[in-house]
Amino acid sequence: MTGDPALVDRGGRHYPLAEPRWRGDDGSPLAVTALGGLTRDDLDTTVRSQWRYAAALPVSIRHPVTLGEGMTPLLPLPVDGLELMVKPEWYNPTASFKDRGTTVMISLLAQQGVGAVLEDSSGNGGSSVAAYAAAAGIRATILAPEATSPAKIQQSRFHGAAVELVPGPRQATADEAVRRSATTFYASHNWHPFFLQGTKLLAYEIWEDLGFAAPDAVVLPAGAGSLVLGCHLGFGELLAAGAIRTRPRLLVAQPRNCSPLVAAFAAGAAEVCPGQWSATVAEGTAIARPVRDREVLHAVRACGGDMAAVAETDIGPATAELAHRGLYAEPTSAIVLPAIREFVRRGALRPGERVVAVLTGSALKATDAVARLLAPPDRTAPYG
Repeated sequence: MTGDPALVDRGGRHYPLAEPRWRGDDGSPLAVTALGGLTRDDLDTTVRSQWRYAAALPVSIRHPVTLGEGMTPLLPLPVDGLELMVKPEWYNPTASFKDRGTTVMISLLAQQGVGAVLEDSSGNGGSSVAAYAAAAGIRATILAPEATSPAKIQQSRFHGAAVELVPGPRQATADEAVRRSATTFYASHNWHPFFLQGTKLLAYEIWEDLGFAAPDAVVLPAGAGSLVLGCHLGFGELLAAGAIRTRPRLLVAQPRNCSPLVAAFAAGAAEVCPGQWSATVAEGTAIARPVRDREVLHAVRACGGDMAAVAETDIGPATAELAHRGLYAEPTSAIVLPAIREFVRRGALRPGERVVAVLTGSALKATDAVARLLAPPDRTAPYG
């Protein structure tokens, strides 16, 4: 680490790490000030979870709330001559990558004495917070859109969380959560800075998977962009530590029906603009107003990355293609496959490069969405 880490808002105001806080006084999202990163000698190889990289965190967590997250496999998946590798993140305890951020966020909140939390989620984030809150003995309330996959709602409830369904689009749920944050601590996977401190450990894990080297590119689906920012942070710290020579390019996929980050990136804008978006079967990426839009756009540009919007009609075939190759990825994850082909077409991915794609969650938690993809065309009209 370099200096004394602190939280900082977009206006540059600093806040102590010991204070339970989810946003700045100016209403902007918080980040942890720059850290120095690790080398391979700093890993605790006796730990069989992502907590082997705990030395990369800005505070010491005395008693991690862990369910064994991380250490997901890296599998070969050639695509049209590209030597692709994939990280199936459904090997995490609640079957999505969200556990990487939740374990760190909840561990910190437990250490700070927070006894009850509120989360809003389109599914995977809520079930992850519900599980880790249960493990920590923290009461959890999960707000979710009415259209959320029932399997994800059931999981949250069975972990003991109080789940409330909110009418309207995904943004309505987020707005309701911010309103309620006045009375219950808002442990938001989109807002809380320590969620990103957990997702950044995926970058360290990919680095170790590849023999302590960086890939040329990482392909990621994005809604709010916590995985994009986590990889940006993690690979940036490895670069600062001298553990890698260059950052990998971050290549980001969104469904065309809800692709505000792609639109802003293509326009050269610094932030997303208000827009009218449609429903998408890739429910986990349906975020119309990403909280950290400025930071996500900056991260992709800083590494020479790119963004692509995937047509709704391509999501079902991509989900099926992965399944036919043994990878039962939810549609939110499957959007990376047509995006990879688009990036190859543009020249953003080239033969001979080492490329890692992240499959963020399991289709076992989105069985209703998969059923819609298998239904006759007239029944899938809302998603076409």
